[in-house]
Amino acid sequence: MRERFPDLVFHPLPGALPATRVETTPTQLVTLCRSVREAGGRLVTLWGEDLRDEGLGFRLCVALDANDALILAELRLSADNPVFPDLSGTFPSADRLQRAVRDLVGLRAIGGDARPWLRHGAWPTDVFPLRRDAPASSPAAPAEYAFVRVEGDGVHEIPVGPVHAGIIEPGHFRFSVVGEKVLRLEERLGYTHKGIEKRSEGLTATDGARLVARVCGDSTAAYAWAYAMAVESATGTTPSPRALQLRAVLLERERLANHLGDLGALGNDAGFAFGLAQFSRLKEDLLRANAAVWGQRYPMDAIVPGGVRGDVDADAARMLTANLDAIALELARLREIYDNHAGLQDRFLDAGRVSPELASQLGMVGLCARASGSTRDWRNARPVFPYTHDACATVTRSQGDVAARVAVRFDEAVASIALCRGWLAALPAGDLSVPLGTLGADALGVGGVEGWRGPVFVAVRLDAAGRIRRCHPHDPSWHNWPALEHAIIDNIVPDFPLINKSFNLSYSGHDL
Repeated sequence: MRERFPDLVFHPLPGALPATRVETTPTQLVTLCRSVREAGGRLVTLWGEDLRDEGLGFRLCVALDANDALILAELRLSADNPVFPDLSGTFPSADRLQRAVRDLVGLRAIGGDARPWLRHGAWPTDVFPLRRDAPASSPAAPAEYAFVRVEGDGVHEIPVGPVHAGIIEPGHFRFSVVGEKVLRLEERLGYTHKGIEKRSEGLTATDGARLVARVCGDSTAAYAWAYAMAVESATGTTPSPRALQLRAVLLERERLANHLGDLGALGNDAGFAFGLAQFSRLKEDLLRANAAVWGQRYPMDAIVPGGVRGDVDADAARMLTANLDAIALELARLREIYDNHAGLQDRFLDAGRVSPELASQLGMVGLCARASGSTRDWRNARPVFPYTHDACATVTRSQGDVAARVAVRFDEAVASIALCRGWLAALPAGDLSVPLGTLGADALGVGGVEGWRGPVFVAVRLDAAGRIRRCHPHDPSWHNWPALEHAIIDNIVPDFPLINKSFNLSYSGHDL
């Protein structure tokens, strides 16, 4: 990138996640994004910052995965007219991110979809919650949402949600169908907006860790590690090898727990209640083992900036290994049942297919992308200790259907068990936690790990007192929700719950 853009000044960011910071003009930003895309890279996320109290207007930050480097491109915008070039033509997943940054900060893309994304009538159109001068509360402002309509003989609409049966979080799905065949699906999300980014302002790094770990309950290890990594980057802190290896055990157990839960739910959605019962039991065993060792079924406070809270002694390591051994044995038996069950395979095969070409075009990430031929996995591509470039074989399939996403889950579950067994058998010595280092001016840090859905990314900017000025957590679901709209096309309406579950994307982490 330095050779391609000799007029840009790249500043390396310290920390475990290799990253480079660069300030751009609008034209340079567009050219940089196109160059990253042409080289096979992708958009990680984008967000906005209000710097008017420093006399600097606004700043748009764009994180790019350029394969050989993570680039954080920054674009200064005027306080009077904060506009920036539309990036959705280069990265389709930028569309909803741009709509969100307009709703939250008031930064406007020139072009693209101008509809609101997060507002839902919750605040007036001239109020932007992430601006420094935003009121603590404001009156609701009802607004209509302009869904895209499909017209023609026999076409009708089926609105689903936003409130669903059971405990599923809210999201609106509008199907345009002929008979039972789906012609188009349009999603509207953002109903679980909790104001996490605003709430983080002014918190200490320690309090911020507790907040970010609760962005998404099924990805707490991923968010907590990415946040800790960002704070450590901003403060020049290096945790001990023991702490890092314990973090990895937590992350892989989180991956395993979610894959077990999803495999059971997918069986149930295909009419195979036996699968739900068995996988639910295995997941429960894993969560109870977590509670015995870390005091929490979902260990939200086990990973902290500087290290971890709580050790795994020899007895705990043996108990966790025995738990993994038991799960591995039953996982193999259940996979044989799933693979040879004609009814399940009839529902899984060819349902909700996303071709490798479409997955690449849309910028899909994580297990869903790997089920459509992608080889991207930050555990190998951007490894942090104890991961290495060949720590685990990247599991891929090319069919891109429900069956492929099921197969990836089975394979990744086996790999997570193997990784945890090895790490628990050879935990290195070292402190559980080390003090955070000193802060520099405008201390910025980034962190990211391969969560069970895909790359979880966190950027943190700290002030001189060590308090959070801006924190941006990013969920991989931002990139995969649009793909679900394509996956359902030409399938029948009754298959949507199964296809949706095979993606199992986050509402809460996506909406913040």
